[in-house]
Amino acid sequence: MNNFIFAFFACIFFIYTRFEKENINTLTESSEFLITLFSGFAQAESESQRENVIRGKQFSMREGIVHFQYKKLLGYRRGEDDQPEIVPEEAETVRRIYRRYLEGASEGEIKKELEADNIPSAGGLQGWSHRVVHSILTNEKYMGDALLQKTFVTDCISKRVVKNNGELPMYYIENNHEGIIPRELFQRVQEEMARRTSKRKVMQKSGKTEQGKYSAKYALSELLVCGECGTPYKRCTWARNGKKRIVWRCVSRLEFGRKYCHNSPTLDEDKLHSAIVAALNQYGASRASVIEDTLELVGAVQSCGGQDGMSLLALQDRLKELSEEQSVLLDRVLEDMDNSKLNAQLKALAEEKQGVLDQIAAYQQDEEQQALQASRQRERDEWLEQQDLKFTVYDDIITRRFVEKITVVDAETIRVKIQDTDVEIEQSLC
Repeated sequence: MNNFIFAFFACIFFIYTRFEKENINTLTESSEFLITLFSGFAQAESESQRENVIRGKQFSMREGIVHFQYKKLLGYRRGEDDQPEIVPEEAETVRRIYRRYLEGASEGEIKKELEADNIPSAGGLQGWSHRVVHSILTNEKYMGDALLQKTFVTDCISKRVVKNNGELPMYYIENNHEGIIPRELFQRVQEEMARRTSKRKVMQKSGKTEQGKYSAKYALSELLVCGECGTPYKRCTWARNGKKRIVWRCVSRLEFGRKYCHNSPTLDEDKLHSAIVAALNQYGASRASVIEDTLELVGAVQSCGGQDGMSLLALQDRLKELSEEQSVLLDRVLEDMDNSKLNAQLKALAEEKQGVLDQIAAYQQDEEQQALQASRQRERDEWLEQQDLKFTVYDDIITRRFVEKITVVDAETIRVKIQDTDVEIEQSLC
């Protein structure tokens, strides 16, 4: 009843507001104009303060000053000197995430494993998500670098934070702090992530057995391919007379019968696993030659006095010369804009400079790829040194670590290609 009486009188009598500081009474005729005027002043002041804050942040970014959000960054805390300090227990969790991803686990599997072991995320929280795991795997801070201004605030009113897609400059600081993950390992994770993302569908035609995205459940789903048509194999369960049998079959054969793939065999999983173990044991038996190949590969990457190193140095010297020549020639062109000969020389110089830049980029990309390859090979070699001379049981993690591709030659033979080597082992299925 009281609420009804209050609403009744509120409709009859005017309710007004009085701003004591600004001396504004909403009952007066000028109040609306004054409120609009003061609101405009307030917004202009907010925008001015925002611009000042942005300029201050950009200045600190250009100076290489990195600010850490420690509550959201697993593995680091503020040290006594206000610099990031590694937290050993959390750092081990970060290393585990990177290691499991390279072993073939998906982000979802890593999330479930961490939750099953009751391992807390950043800030001591018990919950994990795909987004958190992905963020850890792609955060350059874990290798000691920092990329600044990844996001920005659109305006001072909505304060909406959006991803920086080139609207504002970004600043990359190398070796800013001690990293938890080696640089080569971080690059390998990015390479593996790009490989999984870029996987395309197996067949162009639509079908229920069509495969596309990365599957972390079975290593052979992306390694085992048909030697006749090149289509991946798929794990199937056969049930006859109440008995189940696990086999692997060509996807094209499953979908279209013998229309495109005529002779692809069906492989029993147990025999297939045994053949892969035998092939890996054969590879492990040649450990001495594997170590020798690794040392040669690492030496080639680390050597700076080879032909590639001299060529890169010569290209860098030539780029410096071209830049100086371009600067001098540009001054001459500005003095005589109509001189076609000078313009032609400037164009030719710019084209040569771009060609040199492209060659330098190609050299640097090759060096990076070789370093990643050497890192993978060295890791496998170190892992082999800690293992027994023979594998006894098939394991998906070991298969992903060593095998690049398995080709089904026929019903009795497979060909196993070892990663980052020219080694191919032909193995019979017993």
